[in-house]
Amino acid sequence: MARPESPRALRNRTRIAQVAARLIAEHGLADWSLAKRKACRELGLPSDEALPGNEEVERALRDYNSLFRAETQPASLRAQRLDALRWMERLARWAPVLTGAVAAGWATEHSDVRLELEAEDAKTVELALINEGIAYIQMPAPAEAAPQLCIDSPGPTVRLVILTPQQRRNRPRRARRGAAGEGLTASQLKALLAADAG
Repeated sequence: MARPESPRALRNRTRIAQVAARLIAEHGLADWSLAKRKACRELGLPSDEALPGNEEVERALRDYNSLFRAETQPASLRAQRLDALRWMERLARWAPVLTGAVAAGWATEHSDVRLELEAEDAKTVELALINEGIAYIQMPAPAEAAPQLCIDSPGPTVRLVILTPQQRRNRPRRARRGAAGEGLTASQLKALLAADAG
């Protein structure tokens, strides 16, 4: 049985999560591990301090948005979700699912619109983008990772993660959920936007 953390360690984890959330929200840090390490340094804590999990940082981001961006974040999130829906409709043949910060609802103005697409071969998606005159760049990824394309749209950056049907089916339940929250299909996103408008 693991030893319970001391009150000091728990307090430091919370402080690190809060500072990491501020760094992510204000400076657009996408690498949460880096944000946690920077937060640790900013707080003057040792480098071997126990770092919070991503769920703790996500909670801190939600708190940060409600405290410091309560007037602007809902409108910014709605704009990102509307942009996501336009892209989902445009890319409907690949069964897009919105994931990440925009799906979960804690997105900042720096957050990408992250769409998972399903295709046997990522090249079919690339060819379709080329044929439609949509400029994109390939994102570097480790050998086993799903191919990712980045579209620089007039709104937020759109990141396409291309999974084969087997990759989508075989992911553990937690991975399907993603670190940032449930994925949304186009119809789920439409319903959410309609509910927010009403």
